[in-house]
Amino acid sequence: MATKTFLSVEDYLKLEEPPCTRYELSEGELIVTPSPNYYHNDIRDEFAARLRGFVKNRRLGIVTCETDVRLVGETVRRPDAAFISSTRLQGVDLDKVPLPAPDLAVEVVSASDRADDLLLKVTQYLAAGVKAVWLFYPNTRLAYRYSAGKLEPEVRSAQAGHAFEEPDMLAGFSVPLSEVLP
Repeated sequence: MATKTFLSVEDYLKLEEPPCTRYELSEGELIVTPSPNYYHNDIRDEFAARLRGFVKNRRLGIVTCETDVRLVGETVRRPDAAFISSTRLQGVDLDKVPLPAPDLAVEVVSASDRADDLLLKVTQYLAAGVKAVWLFYPNTRLAYRYSAGKLEPEVRSAQAGHAFEEPDMLAGFSVPLSEVLP
């Protein structure tokens, strides 16, 4: 039986990641995941570039990729892409990690991701005040949107011509999923 490693956020921040390995902290448990592949990163980068341009031009906050964010308790996650509003960034030192919980967290689902782990991650994001969480599934070209207070996710399809939109948070931003999920 494998032994679980439990750490505080402070201990987590002192760790050095070996090459091709990524760490996250889930309620004190150290999570080790492989580095993402090219296609995963390409989807993340394509989406983040579009979002970053929109956010930067309007001075709404910042867009990050693969940056540690602090959630509730001893939990630090590293969303593939995240939007953090100017409001949440007030008084935050951007030279230090982890950053505060984002307003929007985006995860590109890899073949190695397990459904129960993804739902735990979504729950942790929402419990920390994240307004929306998007899971992009490249193989099926579907996106699932989770938001606070909603029991069922919204499902959007690239084949059906749906777009990525968050009108309450990012009014005017829209990207067809078919352009992000090739």
